[in-house]
Amino acid sequence: MTDPAGRSADEPHSIAPDALAERIRSGDPLTLLDVRNRDEFERWHITGDGIEAVQVPHTKFIQAQATGGVTDLVADLEDPIVAVCGRGEASAHAVGLLRDAGIDAKNLAGGMDAWAGLYVARELAVDAPATVRQYDRPSSGCLAYAIESEGEAAVIDPLRAFADRYVDDLEERDVKLRYAIDTHVHADHVSGVRALESRTGAEAVVPAGTRDRGLAFDDGVATTALEDGDELRVGDATLTAVATPGHTTESISIRLDGVLFTGDTLFLEGVGRPDLERGDEGADAAARRLYESLHGRVLELPDGTTIAPGHYGDAADPRSDGTYAARLGELHDRLGALSASEAAFVERTTNDLPPRPANHERIVAANLGRETVDDETAFELELGPNNCAIAD
Repeated sequence: MTDPAGRSADEPHSIAPDALAERIRSGDPLTLLDVRNRDEFERWHITGDGIEAVQVPHTKFIQAQATGGVTDLVADLEDPIVAVCGRGEASAHAVGLLRDAGIDAKNLAGGMDAWAGLYVARELAVDAPATVRQYDRPSSGCLAYAIESEGEAAVIDPLRAFADRYVDDLEERDVKLRYAIDTHVHADHVSGVRALESRTGAEAVVPAGTRDRGLAFDDGVATTALEDGDELRVGDATLTAVATPGHTTESISIRLDGVLFTGDTLFLEGVGRPDLERGDEGADAAARRLYESLHGRVLELPDGTTIAPGHYGDAADPRSDGTYAARLGELHDRLGALSASEAAFVERTTNDLPPRPANHERIVAANLGRETVDDETAFELELGPNNCAIAD
């Protein structure tokens, strides 16, 4: 058995990335012992309900092996302990020392590389004329979707790192990919739309406003630009573009009967941040546009509409089946941002913002075709939390 990064998950005293993700999702208490350097830990580490993340550099374990005192390094930590490093090697050494000292510890097989390579597909329970599968990347909370009907499919907000995964999954079910759709110019991950077009011949689809942002691909691929109200037919299902600017000027949501795929407009725990496209100076105006999109477009839909977001964070609670979605009425009742006045909404979405996604400027440039990055670089650029949401 191997983890998604191709490394063995059958090593003694190890835990596979998917097993760790399930444990985090369940909320069971767990200590994550990160043995990378402090700057690596602060830039990105594993979080979640019930997780206590602690950083102790591997050099201290090497010193303790020579001088004794391994138990002193974890004296204040609660069992069980899962150790993690970049590739699972330094943490495996630390786990060996801990277990020799009688401490309940396991190693994350493949380390943070394998964690970033984990991608879980689950069927999303919806009352709609299509089958919907939600793709979940636990390391960043990125969500993508495959909508299937009568042997045809569309994929919404695909990640380039997992382009082959969508293709393989659809081929396994003998489903033809007709459309690869982005809801906006992503700032946290490299888009898989053009990779899917190249691999399958599917139609590459982006919001019409993407051209105004400087779409600059010169590879000859004909990209379909969706305007508000435009429709795409997938088998017996119809996908309709709904203009929802605010997070970015070109942002759209995609409506399927009974479901709204909101991209980065509306999340289970908040709304999209308004400062990524034009910085702090343009955040107020973008926040007002987001308010108008939410109140004039999204909240006009029936309360029973399933909201399928583009991301989730630690504050989001999954359904019992592990998927991330909620009824619109539930979100309206739960999220203060949806009942706030416009002035209060602008205030809460422009003040005390979290750090911007790592490498967001280069990721945007890649998604617009202004910068060419290979697969390895693309994977490295998007490592870390997405930070695209303003938690309520």
